[in-house]
Amino acid sequence: MTELATEEPAVGTVHHLDDHRPTPVNLTKEPAPAPAAEPDAEPVVEAVDRADNPLADWLTVPDTPVLPVWARSCASIQAHVQALGRLVWWHTRYHSIRTPKYLMKTVLLACRGFFRACVGLWPTLTAKEHTATVRALRAQVKLRPEDVELAARHQAAHAARTQSRRWRFGIAAVAVAAAATGMALADPALQVGMSAAVVAPLAYLGRGKETRLLDQAAPPLKVDMSAKQLNDALRAAGLLKAGKGDDEGPKIHCVMGPVRDGRGWAVVFDLPRGGGKTASDVLSKREVIAQELGVDEIQVIMSRVRAAKGGNAGRVSMWVADDDPYLSEPTSSPLAKLERFSIWDPIPFGQDARGNRITVPVVWQSMFFGGLPRRGKTFTQRIMTAAGLLDPWVRHYVADFKGGQDWMGMKHVAHRLVLGAEEDAITAFIAMLKELLAEMERRFALFRGLPTSICPEGKLTPQITEKYKMPFIFLTVDELQEAFLAMDDKTREEVVDDLGRIARRGPAAGFISNYASQRPDAKSVPTKLREIITIRCCTQVTDKTSSDMVLGSGKAAMGADASLLSEDHMGVTVLVTGPASHATVKNDLLTTTEFNSMCLRGRALREKIGQLSGAAAGDVTAAAGAAGVVIAPVLSDCLDAMRHSDRLHTVDLLTRLVNADEDRYGDWDPDRLAAELETAGVERTSKQVKINGSNRAGYRRSDLEAAVPEELLLAARSTGPVEGVPSTAPAT
Repeated sequence: MTELATEEPAVGTVHHLDDHRPTPVNLTKEPAPAPAAEPDAEPVVEAVDRADNPLADWLTVPDTPVLPVWARSCASIQAHVQALGRLVWWHTRYHSIRTPKYLMKTVLLACRGFFRACVGLWPTLTAKEHTATVRALRAQVKLRPEDVELAARHQAAHAARTQSRRWRFGIAAVAVAAAATGMALADPALQVGMSAAVVAPLAYLGRGKETRLLDQAAPPLKVDMSAKQLNDALRAAGLLKAGKGDDEGPKIHCVMGPVRDGRGWAVVFDLPRGGGKTASDVLSKREVIAQELGVDEIQVIMSRVRAAKGGNAGRVSMWVADDDPYLSEPTSSPLAKLERFSIWDPIPFGQDARGNRITVPVVWQSMFFGGLPRRGKTFTQRIMTAAGLLDPWVRHYVADFKGGQDWMGMKHVAHRLVLGAEEDAITAFIAMLKELLAEMERRFALFRGLPTSICPEGKLTPQITEKYKMPFIFLTVDELQEAFLAMDDKTREEVVDDLGRIARRGPAAGFISNYASQRPDAKSVPTKLREIITIRCCTQVTDKTSSDMVLGSGKAAMGADASLLSEDHMGVTVLVTGPASHATVKNDLLTTTEFNSMCLRGRALREKIGQLSGAAAGDVTAAAGAAGVVIAPVLSDCLDAMRHSDRLHTVDLLTRLVNADEDRYGDWDPDRLAAELETAGVERTSKQVKINGSNRAGYRRSDLEAAVPEELLLAARSTGPVEGVPSTAPAT
């Protein structure tokens, strides 16, 4: 302890105050002392750009790029060459059709040129230079007829003129005769060449100041983009200040272009500083800019250039198409030709305006599709689900509240399938959601018990999927508003909460939500459900408000506006994949026939690895197809219509059949339905069925199943209902 003790200072110790004062701060700027040069260091080389270097300006490397903008990439060169080729080919066709008109104009100009040539040659042929002398001597002879010498001079001048005329007209006649004879005796090809050699100079001679042999052709590049035109458009939109007098005012700085890019012009520009305008202001003025450029707003594609790509708050990337880029024929979906697909990979979705392939990753995501009816909304939503068909480690839950043919093929694959918006279908849907929530909680409980080496992020992995037989769950709900409108307020609130929990917590457990609805107002699709969806897609809607309802508040002002789409834009959607990521996409086409074929391939993939489960495993029609047994179509359709009921009145059964396939059952009545089912082998134990206290003509599901071979029903009976999920709706 004595070693750690501190000795007290002796009494009378002298302290110097200067040693305890802080170092004074010098506010004057003094040059830093030059570092001492090392004795072995090499001498410092003078910089070229020093101010005291007289050769600095001459030796400075200019900042101008060596290559022009259009020649800096192979893609840009290729785009310009293709544009030149299209321009040449268009002009060739344009002028080829007008060749007869051009020939007639050439002949008329040649006639005028021939007349002008004759008028110009006439003084030479008539020896005009001699005429003045002859006329002067003639006048003198009349005044002095007695002057013999003057008369002799007049006679000699007249004879010289006559002789000159004879020679000149003779030479001209011989030349014309020789040319005519040579042309008559020449080959036809040579005649054409000689005629062209004669007509061309005559036509050139016959031209006038305003004469145009060729018609003025409008080039196929409808938009002739230039920096000046863009400045004028932005100035008209109020994004640039107007100048005074000869000063045009502030201008944009073009970082790139304008250059040809595919079938349009591309430009990247910075707004001038000091004007108080940002890139967001440019995006909100899309319609005005399009009008000033002379195009439709659908042809103007604009986006901000973020800092990650070298941009700033005032940098805008703009692409202006020559014409509407979304009116071309749709491209067939690559999924239709694939035998297998991994849901971990981005799904091929479509092409943007420039023809670039758009893919959408759906793992850990939820999706929402909206828009007006008959604009391709279901076809677009079906692309996402179709990708999951080709991955056997994806389990499908499908609810189609429209109840048509769009999703009927999923009965071969779907673990649970709800069709229609009737009471029994709503009951089955609610039970399906309870099953999904229970499965989600089971998975999270399993993740919590797994070591970090197997489950590093608390999420589903490919290893967990195969080791624990835990496939991705793809929940597809179409026409969501039909279900909500069929529910009371309390039930709707519970279902919204369940769907929200699946969309919010489910992705980590391997749940992928795929919802679709028409205009999602507060009642049909509540805001608290829409706002947690990560990927949104919208077909044509009526106004910007409806577009923002689907894509998110404020997206229309950022350029993601589905109200700009017209009735001609079938299968065109505005896709939003993030807070600042959006694109207008021409979706791939996946027909119903291709989709149904993919359902059969998906069933085969699942059967091979033992992942066919639920309703698909017990599907009677699918089992019949696998066994080579033919079931009457009306019997199969009736079984599908009664999927959630053990009995139905005839009127309700006919309504569901018409809703599923109006072309086949649109004109059927109860008598025809009874006759067709009797032909299919259905024997009714009772023609009357009692449902909810109403006893009317109807059918029992057991009677329909009795017409199916017994061995085909074994799979359905062995599958059985899942705990908490009734196989049929209760009936009284």
